[in-house]
Amino acid sequence: MTERLQAGDVAPEFTLPDADGKPVSLSSYRGRRVIIYFYPAAMTPGCTKEAVGFRDALPALDEAGVTVLGISPDEPAKLAKFRDREELTFPLLSDPDTEVLKAYGAYGEKKLYGKTMVGVIRSTFIVDADGKIEKPLYNVKATGHVERLLKELGL
Repeated sequence: MTERLQAGDVAPEFTLPDADGKPVSLSSYRGRRVIIYFYPAAMTPGCTKEAVGFRDALPALDEAGVTVLGISPDEPAKLAKFRDREELTFPLLSDPDTEVLKAYGAYGEKKLYGKTMVGVIRSTFIVDADGKIEKPLYNVKATGHVERLLKELGL
């Protein structure tokens, strides 16, 4: 089992390619709060619902100075298709080696339909302006997650 991050931990640094293959680094957002959310696969029903929820919440998040980054093991080409199909306007990052997923404790053993398997654990992290984990959320549900997050952020 991958170790889970706690509030106050330094957010693991990363540089991953976005949907266009351009490198995106967490450190480039220092000075802003960042929501990093990890999802299993682009273009699946739950992941689409979650991504669209973040897309629709972007005006409120932008106004509050919060950036959203979505990370999955999908290749950039699939992320580009997902972004274009759902009109997503925040970066989707590719982590096919699952190194960043593991660093955040968002990859490991999980239960799916009563079966134990290894894969992406749907997780979200609020990272503060100094690069520390403000709030780690593991095993989140795609439905209602963004709304709950907005309430926790006071938005």
